[in-house]
Amino acid sequence: MHGPTQLFTVIALVSLPTVMYGGYALMGVLRDRKLTEHQRAMFRAGHAHAGVLLVLALVALQILSRTTLTGTTVWITCFLLLFGILAQSGGFFLHLLPNQNKLGGRVTTAGAALLAAAVLLTAYGVAFA
Repeated sequence: MHGPTQLFTVIALVSLPTVMYGGYALMGVLRDRKLTEHQRAMFRAGHAHAGVLLVLALVALQILSRTTLTGTTVWITCFLLLFGILAQSGGFFLHLLPNQNKLGGRVTTAGAALLAAAVLLTAYGVAFA
């Protein structure tokens, strides 16, 4: 592994402790009962999506490193993964802010689209390796 897949694997691995800390913070939020039930649900969803999607990214990056896609396509796929994860999970956290449900939903949807593009590019690379 080298180049963008190595860099983004390091980014994903370094990001995992922040998600682990988020689990600790979630326990405090639930204990203090300062958020509404909807806000707690969005906090949980954002945290869970971040963790699962980082693991997905680690798997996708391993697969991507074994394809014969061009360097530019690999870079694009890596950025799609990164921004997709940030948007998909971040959109849930936007729901914590007052009157931001529509924005949160749009950001989460955009993240899903970015992740779908990254996974489809990776699948293309596997199919034609």
